[in-house]
Amino acid sequence: MKKVKISQRMTKPNFPADFLATILEANADPTVINLGGGMPNVHSFPVKAMEAAADKVMKKRGVMALQYSNAKGYAPLRDFIAERYRQRGIDVDISEIIITNGSQQALDIFSAVMIDPGDNVIVENPSYFAALQVFHLYDPVIVPINLNKDGIDVAQLEEKIAETSPQFVYMIPNFQNPTGITYSDKVREEAAEVLQKSNAIVLEDNPYEALRFEGRAGKSFSCYLGEQCCMLGTFSKTVSPGMRIGWIACKQKDIYDKMVTCKSAMDMHTNMFGQMVMYQYLKDNNFDEQIAETCKLYKHNAEFMLACIKKYFPEGAHVHKPEGGMFMWVTLPEGVRGIDVQAAAIKKGVAVIPGDPFYEYERNVNTIRLNFASFSDKIIDKGVRILGEVIRDLLHK
Repeated sequence: MKKVKISQRMTKPNFPADFLATILEANADPTVINLGGGMPNVHSFPVKAMEAAADKVMKKRGVMALQYSNAKGYAPLRDFIAERYRQRGIDVDISEIIITNGSQQALDIFSAVMIDPGDNVIVENPSYFAALQVFHLYDPVIVPINLNKDGIDVAQLEEKIAETSPQFVYMIPNFQNPTGITYSDKVREEAAEVLQKSNAIVLEDNPYEALRFEGRAGKSFSCYLGEQCCMLGTFSKTVSPGMRIGWIACKQKDIYDKMVTCKSAMDMHTNMFGQMVMYQYLKDNNFDEQIAETCKLYKHNAEFMLACIKKYFPEGAHVHKPEGGMFMWVTLPEGVRGIDVQAAAIKKGVAVIPGDPFYEYERNVNTIRLNFASFSDKIIDKGVRILGEVIRDLLHK
């Protein structure tokens, strides 16, 4: 067969894509301890309750569940999401919600509507690598802003907004992926004050917000910025990633309408059966109780992993202690590269993600991301012990 022409957007260098493929392969291999992926703990999945919800949907509304629907999504589910926002003091109406195939599709839809080639997009540094991957499909100029221990560097944010006039600013203020950092109230307020003076839309991504097991929740940027802020959410981390149900909340009608048009062109609508089953589950069960049980599990896992890191990792390794979410960000001893840890650890049956794909420009960094959520104490202990051995070996090379 003759060589076919592939689009430039899929053939240009895209560093994060290689790591995403590695993670997915590791997830599929039962012999690998995958401390690098974003998998929730299977013990948090409400299997029996979802089975009951699916049965009820098919018996009572089976025809509707199997038919085409509208691009905005199932109205009762959208209303449930809007009400959850209002309970947290965030003014959201059902008419501002679009149901998507996970928040990953929401990133794609928003990018398709907002980015022309060459537009500037501000992101945290480091940032969620699959978001960077999506943004790159639309050929923007990525402008990274460093993260401090309490959130985004506000002085640098102000400077870069003035220099670049970005289309939007992408932020993960709660249990940030990959670092686990949560923005302080002070940083939120100062960043919002800077953003209010600009025309940039804020894209606030909150997949882990409900998974808080310590501390106190801060305000959404929507509380400060109103229609200047669009919010992403998902049930992937609180109910099931396999259902692929997320959403985007957007108050700016022109943006909202264009995203509905884009969603229609992409896939017509998100799986109607899945949306209806999700809503039935949420209606029939105590969602807050389930989240509380998941947070209890994750708190234990986080504390146990921290203890294992302290026990097995050499001096010079540092870890940020998260207040929630699923991830820990480890700074390795000086001279040890995350990519070398990844390469050596996978040979011993442990997968991790090096820090590299989370950065737009930096490479050969001395960081790795670990997922504490998914495993038993026994598996966490084994995986961290092997990582400690790998890091020590690399130190002595």
